[in-house]
Amino acid sequence: MPAATVDPRLLRAFLAVAEELHFTRAATRLYVAQQALSRDIRRLERELGAELFLRNTRQVSLTPDGARLLPYARRVLEAQSALLAAFGRDGEPDRPLLVDVNSPGLIGSRILDRARELVPDAELMTRYESGLTGAATEILAGRLDASFGRFAGLDPAVRTRLEQQPVRYERMAIILPEGHRLVPLAEVPLSALAGETVYAGAGNPRTPEWTDLARRLFESRGIGIAPPAPLAVGTAEFQRIMAKRGNPILAVTDFPPMPRTVLRPLVDPVPLSAVSLVWRKGATHPGIEALRRAAAETGAAEGWLHRPPGAWLPAADADIMGRPAS
Repeated sequence: MPAATVDPRLLRAFLAVAEELHFTRAATRLYVAQQALSRDIRRLERELGAELFLRNTRQVSLTPDGARLLPYARRVLEAQSALLAAFGRDGEPDRPLLVDVNSPGLIGSRILDRARELVPDAELMTRYESGLTGAATEILAGRLDASFGRFAGLDPAVRTRLEQQPVRYERMAIILPEGHRLVPLAEVPLSALAGETVYAGAGNPRTPEWTDLARRLFESRGIGIAPPAPLAVGTAEFQRIMAKRGNPILAVTDFPPMPRTVLRPLVDPVPLSAVSLVWRKGATHPGIEALRRAAAETGAAEGWLHRPPGAWLPAADADIMGRPAS
């Protein structure tokens, strides 16, 4: 007989493995040892009297009972997060605020550094894991507090449960392998990429908003999107896989340097990536307010929300970025 109560911690462990389908990645995401995560999953299976995952040396998959539990686990964790927010848990200044800044050196890192200066007594912790779609799921489940990315690329039903503040229009760029025919150009016209196959995160469940932006940019220009690559965990693994594949990579001009590659801005037209600060609707914490202030102040000083004449931006993104902060 199933237990009368289930520890939310066990449901968080289950959800991480169910979404990652990989125990090591799930343990990294939860900041726990893999052995501890495995113990939690076994305990949950005992309490529910059901096997939740099929495991072998090559893959992890959900059983029918695991698939049945998944929507319930999400609803329970979201309800718990909403309850804590309603009773002021989010506002406790001593609770660490976990912020996903995607990659070191990108705009999120700069904003977080400034926010820490604004609230030195609050603990703002950094996580590096790209993809606003993946981050939004974790924000709604209470495992993450804020992130940055393309808000227009999220599912509309997800957007209704989040708040966002426009931060910056980032110029898009292309990362080229050394020796590529376009390396001699200081800037790469989009028309020069015709016939190329460009990596834009296809198949990555955390970044469909970026792949969608690439499709919109590439359509009618003869530019292909590279097929899915193995999901890399960490910068070094991403660089290794990209070097092995050899495709140009769609990026932004601030993307951190990669070995044996060059980065070139895209022009004619200048494509833009619309970046927002995103957090759960109703959440309050001095760290979130500091992030909002840091983004607004720095953006105003450096003209982050200035859209160059003739730049390319999807209409949905322009509409969201034109709205005032929530």
